[in-house]
Amino acid sequence: MSHQPATGAPDPTGVAWLDAARVWLARFPLSIIQLAGRIGVGATFFKAGLLKYQSWEFTVRLFQEEYRVPLLDPAVAARIAMVQELTIPILLFLGLATRIATLPLLGMIAVIQTFVYPNAYNEHLIWGAILALLLTRGPGVFSVDYLINRYVQKRVRRRRHPGVLNQP
Repeated sequence: MSHQPATGAPDPTGVAWLDAARVWLARFPLSIIQLAGRIGVGATFFKAGLLKYQSWEFTVRLFQEEYRVPLLDPAVAARIAMVQELTIPILLFLGLATRIATLPLLGMIAVIQTFVYPNAYNEHLIWGAILALLLTRGPGVFSVDYLINRYVQKRVRRRRHPGVLNQP
């Protein structure tokens, strides 16, 4: 890739080099970013769920004394949080029902940010941004959702054109 304008003259501003770098970086596969995001956010929540499960009495006490989620009994809130944190990350890891799986986690982040740790917005913004990416762009090609979508599209094409696409 040339770092010079089309005229052949050197670019004294370096803009062509920056543009070439931008184009090169834009070729990085989005699916790798989506996979990393799914694993990163999923691991964070899964570890929290394991900790709740392994120290259940402490978890309930934490929900009673520190978290104080409104409208829910602390034991109920702890159980809901633990179940979500142990199940939804598995969906993220697999890339299965990914867009739907982001919604309860975004809800948990909103509750944690609002009622539990309002000063932890840096972490919450990162987790929320990754989940928003997955919600709006999907899980990427390294996912069960992608495989299901490919299978369904093949079946739809075969039904629309039964004589044309008899290949496997």
